[in-house]
Amino acid sequence: MDLRGYLRAIRKGWWIVLFVTLLGAGEGVLANERATPIYAGHVTFYVSTPSSAGNSSALSADQFAQDRANSYVQLLSSERLARAIIGATRLKLTPGQVMGEITGTAQLNTVLVKATVKDPTPSRALRIASALATQFPAMVDVLDNRGTGASTVVLNVVSGPSVGHSPISPHKKLNLGVGILIGLVLGVAAALLREVMNTTVRSVEALRAVSSAPVIGTIGFEGSARKSPLVVDRRARSIRAEAFRQLRTNLQFIDAARPANVIVVTSSVVAEGKSSMAANLAITFAEAGRRVLLIEADMRRPRIAEYLGVEGAVGLTNVLVGEMPVADVLQQWGGGGLSVLPSGPIPPNPSELLGSGGMRELLAALRKDFETIILDTPPLLPVTDAAVASVLADGVVLVVRYGKTHRAKIASAVRSLQSVDARLLGCVLNMVPTRRTVRRGRDGYGYFEDVPDTSAANAVDEGEPSPGKGGPGNGPRPAGRATAPQTMPAGAALLKPFAAVRRRTGFRRTPQ
Repeated sequence: MDLRGYLRAIRKGWWIVLFVTLLGAGEGVLANERATPIYAGHVTFYVSTPSSAGNSSALSADQFAQDRANSYVQLLSSERLARAIIGATRLKLTPGQVMGEITGTAQLNTVLVKATVKDPTPSRALRIASALATQFPAMVDVLDNRGTGASTVVLNVVSGPSVGHSPISPHKKLNLGVGILIGLVLGVAAALLREVMNTTVRSVEALRAVSSAPVIGTIGFEGSARKSPLVVDRRARSIRAEAFRQLRTNLQFIDAARPANVIVVTSSVVAEGKSSMAANLAITFAEAGRRVLLIEADMRRPRIAEYLGVEGAVGLTNVLVGEMPVADVLQQWGGGGLSVLPSGPIPPNPSELLGSGGMRELLAALRKDFETIILDTPPLLPVTDAAVASVLADGVVLVVRYGKTHRAKIASAVRSLQSVDARLLGCVLNMVPTRRTVRRGRDGYGYFEDVPDTSAANAVDEGEPSPGKGGPGNGPRPAGRATAPQTMPAGAALLKPFAAVRRRTGFRRTPQ
């Protein structure tokens, strides 16, 4: 994953980053609320050593005082001083508790010793600091001057004892900042880990790598496709419809030496949009003036008859078991060259019917009457129907749903096709999110009509029936009454805005 991939992962997981950052900020606030305020009392001592006249003696005395100052820092945490402070203040504390509250520092190259008393109560911190200011010089005097008869070291209080009005801890701003920073780092790491651990296909490059096959089309996501999956009427001029036309062109010229006239459309698992893919692909082939037959070979969960609004009570099953001739169950759809062969009754043995000699003979007979035959088959992994049907076809188109289909499932589906020596024409990445500018046609130079997106749901779900309210061509209709999508002629569409201008301005073209 390159830098752009990391940035894309963070952008996709922005809600994770925000949520974890807020958690970190909350932990910082909670830490501030739970922490006990600590107040600090300060006392500063000046260490002096009397010396005789002379520069060398004064220098030696000063060096002696600096050495003593470093030793006195250690004495500030001594048990003897703690007992003396307890005796002077009458506090109900143990020597260990007093020793833990007193710290000292000696400033470098100076004879100053600074003692700090930290206590949760400012009044008690002041009492301990005051006792320290009197008891520590007395203890040093006893230790250094006992038996000498002269004062070799003198400690004088030069600052304090004093206690600040505000607690020195907790550091609320620091804790809050640290919490936010930790939450931000963890949030970014979680977003990146989510992207790395995500095994679904989210790019053409990833699909090409996992399938070892060309990606012959990408179909954009449209929320309204759930209710109106077919690219007819107004949707015939949408970006999604143009993507199907590009897919049609790729299939027509994918291999001039071995043209694919019988195409199996399938997917790895359910809910990848393979039935709507087969229906729209058949419609776009018919738009090109070809004689097209769409066969509903998914005899387990058929959807084609419902999407196209044709009668599905009789169909392929009746033909394969010898109940009816194929001519009696074929249905015309629209005013073009598209015919539909529904699945008919759901049989107990779909895979056996698709692999039977009757199916082979049927396809051989239909090849003579139709230039393109498209078979909508079940997914490859749950059942073997698609693999069986692919042996009889010229090629297979594998539909992959963006962000939903895992790489391992795609690889398993490809292996299923390879095991029967099926010809994989390529893969189609379906339901790819599109940018808002593309949906509004700005990247299409205004060639595509903006179809209102009235549904927030995902695109066609193979597991749910279509409501049948998507407009002409999408809802249920009696057999034989399907009408071709009505579109305005190109010339009339171009002249319509100018006609409106002429009506408003009264402009008339002068004959030449």
